[in-house]
Amino acid sequence: MPPQPTNSSAADHEVRAGDLRYDALRRGFNQRWIASPDYVAVLSSTDQVVAALTKYLSTYTGHPGKMPRIGLRSGGHCYENFVCGTDVKVILDLGQMDRVYQDQKMGGAYCVEAGATNWQTATHLYRAYGVALPGGSCYSVGAGGHISGGGFGLLSRLHGLTVDHLSAVEVVVAPDGRTPQVVVAKRDSSDPAVRDLWWAHTGGGGGNFGVITRFWFRDLPKPPSEVLLSQVAWPWAQMKKDRTSFKNLVRNYGQFFADHQADQRDLFSLLKLTHHSNGQIGLITQLDAGPSDRTADAVRRLQSFLDCLKKGVQVPTTTLTQRMGDHDPMAGLEVPVRLPWLTATQTLNGSGDNRCGKYKSAHMTRNFTERQLDVLFDYLTTERYTNPHALVQVDSYGGAINKVRPDATAVPQRSSILKLQYQTYWQWTTDADGDGAADWRDGLIADAVPDAAPHLQWIRQFYQAMYQDTGGVPVLADYTPPSGTERPANAGPVTTDGAYINYPDTDLGDPRWNRSGQPWHQLYYGRNYTRLQAVKDRWDPHNIFRHAQSVQPTPR
Repeated sequence: MPPQPTNSSAADHEVRAGDLRYDALRRGFNQRWIASPDYVAVLSSTDQVVAALTKYLSTYTGHPGKMPRIGLRSGGHCYENFVCGTDVKVILDLGQMDRVYQDQKMGGAYCVEAGATNWQTATHLYRAYGVALPGGSCYSVGAGGHISGGGFGLLSRLHGLTVDHLSAVEVVVAPDGRTPQVVVAKRDSSDPAVRDLWWAHTGGGGGNFGVITRFWFRDLPKPPSEVLLSQVAWPWAQMKKDRTSFKNLVRNYGQFFADHQADQRDLFSLLKLTHHSNGQIGLITQLDAGPSDRTADAVRRLQSFLDCLKKGVQVPTTTLTQRMGDHDPMAGLEVPVRLPWLTATQTLNGSGDNRCGKYKSAHMTRNFTERQLDVLFDYLTTERYTNPHALVQVDSYGGAINKVRPDATAVPQRSSILKLQYQTYWQWTTDADGDGAADWRDGLIADAVPDAAPHLQWIRQFYQAMYQDTGGVPVLADYTPPSGTERPANAGPVTTDGAYINYPDTDLGDPRWNRSGQPWHQLYYGRNYTRLQAVKDRWDPHNIFRHAQSVQPTPR
């Protein structure tokens, strides 16, 4: 086990206003959220986390539940203001806790520290041990948030979620509201309360129970030696004139993964349904290439998949040349390319610009309804809103993920075939304060043109229209309308199973946007929320670790 840095004074690691690093460290990936904390503590060991948390708890006195909020950051990719909110007084930054190694003190389990990024995790595990964590493709996302929220990536249909392999987690907690303590919670802990703390970190999300410092994994799978990587596109100039072809493409995509839950699990795909102003609809696909003398078999499987998608689509495919969400176009992949798995992972390792964004999500248990296909077409081809960086990304899902019981981890969505991520991105463009530059400060001017407004309006109305039959949100599969209301007589079947906590959306807690009768925590956690609350009651009853969608203690 690599040595952790020795303990030192908490103040030695604090970045305050006036430090040249402060402006960078008080923000994360999403430039909508800029905090003004008293300081950011840059930490590189569990001992340093304990010291920093001790100082926070002793400095901000009063009833623990009324203390100023503390933000916890591993990689900085939180979509909402859970870390960099204006009400955050202290940020604990664990980005320097980024080691990945085999820990003999834990019986040879693979240790991933909370600040390790997806790319660090992938390269360290594969180069040294030949194994992989089935995690995300965005290279700079940190382990602390990604894993605790469930963790998902291109290997998940084949090997499950990241948390399906989690054996232990180290968390710095403060049950008494004053004294931090380090707990290593294991899957097989003899103490039920400690075992439940482990379970809560298998999809309960970050910032809920304490400061996550390390994870351990056992029985990690070996990724394919080599994969086929492909990308194709359909031009919007033609597709915009052909609603039927668009609907057939999206319907065919959904039906393929509905039909192939038990097989083709190595095939993972991203369908990028961009706003028409982007110019193209994109498709990125990866699958196991098999032995070098069987490349033709993998190519045939890929071609069969593409042929399935093209049925009834009169618009021909073309070379993908446009950036879509986090992914830049990759030259030459209109012809499938055979690459070593790690090389392909690096090729797909997009993170995107540091810009403003709003996101929403949905799990789908069955294919799109005809009405939903029409809504997709209408909102992606509208002329009332123009943004080439707005899209719905439709990820293939299921397979090995759905072999796990809904209550075995904190992730209840174990029957989905697709996962949707609604995304819109923008930059600050209005120089409202007259300093010659457009940035977040312009948003503080009272009469400034709200750069965010058209983007928020589009994505909110789009989402509402997609799920108008179920109160404007992707309800759980066993949905019952609220008392006194009825679903529309012509409503189609419920196709959804809630949302993904790692794509947080505070609109789910706003009655203007969620009229379903299912609160935000039910959409994320289903029936698992009651157990998560019990963990909260035991390990953070004073609600020290909280944000707009954190697990709440049981009301007393």
